[in-house]
Amino acid sequence: MLQNDMKKGQKGRLNNGWNFRIEDNKKGNIRMATVYGLHTEMGSIYTKDIAWLVMEDGSIERLEQTDKQKKQSAKTADLMRQLFGD
Repeated sequence: MLQNDMKKGQKGRLNNGWNFRIEDNKKGNIRMATVYGLHTEMGSIYTKDIAWLVMEDGSIERLEQTDKQKKQSAKTADLMRQLFGD
């Protein structure tokens, strides 16, 4: 499934082990989500930090990036390395 195909209400797990629910129908690398971690909070998450999604039939599916999203993720990663190191 492509990142842009995620819909409001879909649930899944982030790479850090916390669960989340998508709260918007936008497209792109940043999405609004409710995250269930130490506390329940709503805010922006990077789609590259999503480990997997739970589909309507209960199956688990990983996300794929479009070429444009891959380029943007690479730029963001490079910027973070320049600012904070490896």
